[in-house]
Amino acid sequence: MSRKTFQLLIVDDHPMVIAGCRAILSAHMDVAVREAHGEDEGFERYFAKRPDAAIIDLYLTDGSGLALAQRILRQDPKARIIFFSMNDDAVFASRAIECGAKGYISKCESPSRFVAAIRAVTSGETFLVPEIAQQLACLDDSAFKSSLSRLNARELNILRHLREGCTMAEIAHASNLSYKTITNNCTALKRKLGARTLLDLTRIAIENKLA
Repeated sequence: MSRKTFQLLIVDDHPMVIAGCRAILSAHMDVAVREAHGEDEGFERYFAKRPDAAIIDLYLTDGSGLALAQRILRQDPKARIIFFSMNDDAVFASRAIECGAKGYISKCESPSRFVAAIRAVTSGETFLVPEIAQQLACLDDSAFKSSLSRLNARELNILRHLREGCTMAEIAHASNLSYKTITNNCTALKRKLGARTLLDLTRIAIENKLA
């Protein structure tokens, strides 16, 4: 009796990440992997094949992983989506699950957990690593609604300016701070929020409706 071949779509803007996923999966299961590198391409390729599961990076160069998941789920409510992110904060996992995802796993997790997540979700289950599941159980309602609770006033102000489309120089001028100070603050923000670029920070500000 032959084993089932899983059809998977990986949406990530880093080819090395996708190559690593392919290598891990091919060593543990029969799998046919399709790839996409952005939001629009991911949407098109999902509906071209309707895979058993879609593994989507939370932040994409040309858009939001959350927005992509919502677009897919509007047309295919049964879609099995796993979010894949550098951030292992439970608040981000809560956003993913609220969005309709069936799983959330950090890119820092072991290959065995990555494979376990795919096996669980393609079998109709949900998947969270025990550490994140425990954190979610301890979060109160306000924590679910905000991923920004750890930021100070200056960092929140920078996010508000980014949401308005301001450049780094404009933020520095408006804040009466040096350009270097704002740059350092943005570096800290990216680390705290699991973002890679200023565009990622802008999306976070927009998604959290900072004003």
